[in-house]
Amino acid sequence: MQRLLVLCLFLTAISASGQQINGYWKGRLVMEPGGCFPVYNIEFQLQLDDAKISGNSYHYSDTSNYVKEEFEGKFDTATKALNIQELKVSIFKIPADCIPCIKNYTLTYHTDGREEQLRGSWTGKTMDGKTACPSGSIVMTRIQKSAFTPPLPPDLANKKTELVREIFVDTGTIRLDFYDNGQIDGDTISVYVDNTPVVLNKMLSTKPVTVFIKIDFEARQQEVIMVGKNLGTIPPNTALMIAHTAEKRYQLNLISDEKKNSMVRFIYQKPK
Repeated sequence: MQRLLVLCLFLTAISASGQQINGYWKGRLVMEPGGCFPVYNIEFQLQLDDAKISGNSYHYSDTSNYVKEEFEGKFDTATKALNIQELKVSIFKIPADCIPCIKNYTLTYHTDGREEQLRGSWTGKTMDGKTACPSGSIVMTRIQKSAFTPPLPPDLANKKTELVREIFVDTGTIRLDFYDNGQIDGDTISVYVDNTPVVLNKMLSTKPVTVFIKIDFEARQQEVIMVGKNLGTIPPNTALMIAHTAEKRYQLNLISDEKKNSMVRFIYQKPK
């Protein structure tokens, strides 16, 4: 029994670390001599689905002078290592004598319980593939709001989102378990936290689809949206969400169909 408990805690920790890297990260790229700028800003808009990473990067001196690129990669939950490869340049608005660089990043996730960082190095080639870019180091920290407004995902833009409940919690990590509510009929869901996907197209069953979110005085509010990706054989798409906090357990029934999604809002409340 004790071995089983240790294994469960270990797997929970791995899942939590995976969820932690979703979201926005900001840092500064420090390059070897030869780059267009010696130091400039970078932002990752990062999504994780199992071990697969995807998202966008912004390299910028300011929000009117930037390069936007698409990337993908992998996350190792055991070592907390990320390997991210930029694939192509989507948009660039930079001086005429500068050439966008497509980079490969080798990073590691670190936290002291207060601040979260991605640290590592990068290499790259110019957009035309002819010249190696000056390599360098990078340190990024988590931010709550992007300097660039990302487009709303179609799952959220094309449907009405209905607030099911507001739950007040104090500091801590909350575990959300999603199950099929009733007969197992092939319902699949996606889950978004503050418009960032943390679960994509997962089938509901008697085994939970699990999401971890963190509530504290910096991230005072987290909006969790459940999107039904199909209606199963028994419409509509229904999910049972169980929220586990440090002291309480909440059980909610969520419904999604072709016209609406369900949202639960978690709000930080200072402990008495």
